[in-house]
Amino acid sequence: MESKVLHEITPLNDHDFMYVADRHKKEFTYPIHHHEMMELNFVENAKGCQRVVGDSSEVIGDYDLVLITSPDLEHGWEQAHCTSDDIHEVTIQFYIFFEDEHTAFRTNPYRSIYDMMVRAKRGLAFPMSAIMTVYPRIVNLSKITEGFYATQELFNILYELSKFSDARELASTSFAKVEVGSDSRRILKVKSYIENHYMDELRLPMLSDMVGMTPSAFSRFFKLHTGKTLNEYIVDLRLGYAARMLIDTSDSVAEICYSCGFNTLSNFNRLFKKRKDCSPTEFREKYCKTKVIV
Repeated sequence: MESKVLHEITPLNDHDFMYVADRHKKEFTYPIHHHEMMELNFVENAKGCQRVVGDSSEVIGDYDLVLITSPDLEHGWEQAHCTSDDIHEVTIQFYIFFEDEHTAFRTNPYRSIYDMMVRAKRGLAFPMSAIMTVYPRIVNLSKITEGFYATQELFNILYELSKFSDARELASTSFAKVEVGSDSRRILKVKSYIENHYMDELRLPMLSDMVGMTPSAFSRFFKLHTGKTLNEYIVDLRLGYAARMLIDTSDSVAEICYSCGFNTLSNFNRLFKKRKDCSPTEFREKYCKTKVIV
């Protein structure tokens, strides 16, 4: 099935580092899209707008700031209930080879930026305290005419943002195709197994036995390390894969339901609606508004 999500061609050429678009507008008209460049997007005075990042869809307030570092993660801002006639948007597109083994971002001075960039593969929404910290720098960035100083200012912005551990990942790991990770080998072992067998029946006794723990002890251990119960984690993972298939395949909703490990279509529809705030069919239609541009 041909992808129905717009692939944006950015204005950056091979010798450019970043592109800044600072604009005032009355409405959001650009469709859901993805692109090769990383993006830091700031939106002001657009309360009621719907922000879509992967399988996350949220209504924003007066300020919104999101970092996206994956070239495959679909995103977009939609008008929804926004009534403002003076929306201020600053889009910063750039590219950093932050995952290269020998990059400076693996060294201690840049470590917090590296960790933030990894998290931002799922899209990272920053709290108001972070937004207000970098606000003057973001709105002033387009006024810096010398490329070197503009680049240094972007790194200053990224560093300040990297200090805020309460930034939220938006898209699910399975939708964003992000590898699982953990500071616990036992949790990582279970996560990897679930990742490879999400379509199968997964039971607590089997998974707890895999890491030599009793079911009750493992349940507490898993919740402590992931912030979710085992069942919540499995459901969210399956829904992420289902959302991905709704976009990337022409399979029916029922086929996707059963291939992702759900036992009944009614349960799948109920859980999808609860987690994504729309039905599977509505979710697919949202991503089918545009044709591909390559």
